[in-house]
Amino acid sequence: MASTQPVRPNRGRINSTLRQFLDNEASGGIVLMAVAVLALLTANSPVAGSYFSALHAYVGPLSVQHWINDALMAVFFLLVGLEIKREMLDGQLSSWNRRLLPGAAAAGGMAVPALIYVAFNLGNPAALRGWAIPSATDIAFALGVLSLLGPRVPASLKIFLAALAIIDDLGAVIVIALFYTADLNLLALGGAALIIGALVVLNRSGVARLWPYLVLGVVLWALVLRSGVHATLAGVILALIIPIRRTSGTPEASPSMSLLHQLEHALQKPVAFLIVPIFGFANAGVSFTGVTPAVLVEPLTLGVAAGLVVGKLVGVFGTVAVLVKVRLADLPAAASWGQTLGVALLCGIGFTMSLFIGLLAFDDPAMQDRVKFGILAGSLIAGVAGYTILRLTDRRQVVSAVDVSSHKS
Repeated sequence: MASTQPVRPNRGRINSTLRQFLDNEASGGIVLMAVAVLALLTANSPVAGSYFSALHAYVGPLSVQHWINDALMAVFFLLVGLEIKREMLDGQLSSWNRRLLPGAAAAGGMAVPALIYVAFNLGNPAALRGWAIPSATDIAFALGVLSLLGPRVPASLKIFLAALAIIDDLGAVIVIALFYTADLNLLALGGAALIIGALVVLNRSGVARLWPYLVLGVVLWALVLRSGVHATLAGVILALIIPIRRTSGTPEASPSMSLLHQLEHALQKPVAFLIVPIFGFANAGVSFTGVTPAVLVEPLTLGVAAGLVVGKLVGVFGTVAVLVKVRLADLPAAASWGQTLGVALLCGIGFTMSLFIGLLAFDDPAMQDRVKFGILAGSLIAGVAGYTILRLTDRRQVVSAVDVSSHKS
């Protein structure tokens, strides 16, 4: 006998896409943890000289490190842009009600760490340029830690953390564009504007192949690199122009038909398991030779570490508490206050984007090293503290909350 249940062709596909996204990010975070440790061991081993020399060796017009930070990371930012656009138009952030809690928490989680960093470095105008370093959350690292807890953490908290980190990434992109741009080359900037116009024409004309967008995207990256605006922003611009069709329950509008979904799916694993680990290995390596305890308590180092640990906790958890208290939002489904506190601490893991902003903020290798010390220390403390709190949270509360939720539905 034929089933009379209504057919929902897209819901399973959308849930599968979200699950795959979370799984890829979580697994990539675990790989990133291993790479960070490997980079530190390499930078403090007998092959340290070869490690640093290889990074500074030139291949064509750029050094190896610049190829990684300016070219490979443009692909990372392309994926970030695709994720932001998809979530805003067709995902967990597609309505204002869904955006409110993670959006406000992300804003608080960017503002408070920046203020704490500034408070530590008020007497040093040069160091103030790094105010945005502790404002970023590393989604891969944070979800990687969260994945270690398995079913102790409800899926709603994982989605909340992913949404918060995506909005956080959007804020970081805006900060980089506005505050970390060098002297502008107007000719190259004009050429980039023409390429952007051509990409928009492709979109409006309904071009349904990826290669024209990608070819123009490479040209856009080269022009943006010469313009003085950081080259990685070309990836975000390209992502925002890649076409997406909103899902509406018909096969013609399914995500598999969207160029954005196709490109995002193609990039997720290479970015999570190749590009971000390469970036981490190239930039997390810091030598402890000659480092004294005094370096660890310098205002620059402490400002970054305290911003990540205390600033993210106060900014994220405090914002959530206020919104729930005034009844503008509810806690994520089946989540307790203790679990929300643990996730707020995990937001203090700022590895990839924090390192990236630190490299943009300072040219002085000594200051870059202090930034790395602060990021590594702050991220480690935040990660261990968040994991511990989530681990100690009574799992029976989660099971009970899930049961109540299922009975209500």
